[in-house]
Amino acid sequence: MPAWVVLFLLWAAAEATKDCPVPCTCQALETMGLWVDCRGQGLTSLPTLPAHTRHLLLANNSLHSLPPGAFDHLPQLQTLDVTQNPWYCDCSLTYLHLWLEDHTPEALHMVHCSSPDLINIHPLGHLTGYELGNCGWQLQNSWAYPTVWWDVSLVVVATIDLALLAGLLCTATGSLD
Repeated sequence: MPAWVVLFLLWAAAEATKDCPVPCTCQALETMGLWVDCRGQGLTSLPTLPAHTRHLLLANNSLHSLPPGAFDHLPQLQTLDVTQNPWYCDCSLTYLHLWLEDHTPEALHMVHCSSPDLINIHPLGHLTGYELGNCGWQLQNSWAYPTVWWDVSLVVVATIDLALLAGLLCTATGSLD
């Protein structure tokens, strides 16, 4: 192999790993992308990750939650290991739950909650949206309750039906005379 090819490959590997977050280690993959290993680093928050991250290992840290959209800028992300973290399973974990459900559903059963007490030790995949909670998110109130309009429309339809039925009965009894 010519020396310039070796130098080019070394340069490409060095360039790919230059955005590696501290204290993680990164390795360039042969098929493009990056292997980012942050296992056991005591992380309490997600580090800034390179956009070309393909495999991300966050196991055995001190992560409690992830911000919504944490992996949206990682279109190549295929593997995510977030096991062995003290996850606080409330609405702040909804994004992680949905991401794992869409990309690696089997991982939902390997991620366990550490708190709150009611769902301690349960796998994230066994929790419902109700158990995760909604963090106070509410739909905006409309200017009128839909149920009121539904009730009004039922009364109008029933009134029209009664009027038509009465007209039909009057017509039918008038033709009998």
